[in-house]
Amino acid sequence: MTEKYAVVVIGGGAAGLSAALVLGRARHRALVVDAGEPRNAPAAHMQGYLTRDGMPPAEFLTAGREEIARYGVELVRDRVVEVTRDDDLSGVRGEDSTGVRDEDFTAARGERFTAARSEGFTVVLAGGRTVRARRLVVATGLKDELPAVAGVAERFGRDVLHCPFCHGWEVRDQPFGVLATTAASVHQALMVSQWSKDVRFFLHTVAEDELPDEDLRRLAAAGVEVVPGEVAGLVVEDDRLTGVRLADGTTHPRSVLFLAPRAVPRTGLLERLGAELHETPFGVYPVVDPTGLTTVPGVWAAGNAIGFAEQVVHAASGGYRAASAIVGDLLMTDLDAAAQV
Repeated sequence: MTEKYAVVVIGGGAAGLSAALVLGRARHRALVVDAGEPRNAPAAHMQGYLTRDGMPPAEFLTAGREEIARYGVELVRDRVVEVTRDDDLSGVRGEDSTGVRDEDFTAARGERFTAARSEGFTVVLAGGRTVRARRLVVATGLKDELPAVAGVAERFGRDVLHCPFCHGWEVRDQPFGVLATTAASVHQALMVSQWSKDVRFFLHTVAEDELPDEDLRRLAAAGVEVVPGEVAGLVVEDDRLTGVRLADGTTHPRSVLFLAPRAVPRTGLLERLGAELHETPFGVYPVVDPTGLTTVPGVWAAGNAIGFAEQVVHAASGGYRAASAIVGDLLMTDLDAAAQV
């Protein structure tokens, strides 16, 4: 028999676990499907999350899994390979204080409640399991594609970094490099000057005449040195970054290199469900309302599935918002259906 859930959460990172926590506490039967590929896995620590500053990402996720388990939320390590819309799914609730766990859970209070028939979804997992859900939370995140420069992939998350808010304090006052991948990389070079006054902006594949005069003036005002020429690779000694080597053979001593990866949102499931997407400077993301509701009824998205700049704290907040909206949506759907009986 196909198992039924009120909500299936696709993705077990900060957004997905936060949504699952809210759903479990609201007594909804929920399933989290986690492929185990968090975006921040290369980082040793996460920063800027109040009360969790400096916590290793893996430790954070372990704590989150333990929390949702206390409320009866199920988590499975698997991957969703297909989702289809389904218009004949009966509602499924969680367990109330009497221990009743089925769609007649209010009978213990002297009333018989039959959950409304509602549009739902059939979810197929790579491991062969098929489940059904009334609502979905898509928290599949994104993948960072790094520039093809020798040494970058190996050092990413250590001394090759992408976010000064995440790592700037830890590497403050060291010699910074910033690798340009587009003209928009100027903004990153300006931002990191908040954490170090020794910043060199490596133009790499960007021509100096591509930079607007306003950008050049700002770089000069911030004390950022502009270095033309393609970057050939990194210099690493004793397992630490010591320099950036140009194609002409010159080497610039640097301890930290910032760059902007190309964000590749994992929107495949949303596309197959027919969600509307829109182009942004950082990739193609689903159109969502303030709660994360996509243009597909019953499907919410949260975390890096909706934007490049969603930090862990933002992702957790987005998962909370999505789940609280779903709780209200399911309640009103069921009440309206019961009123028509």
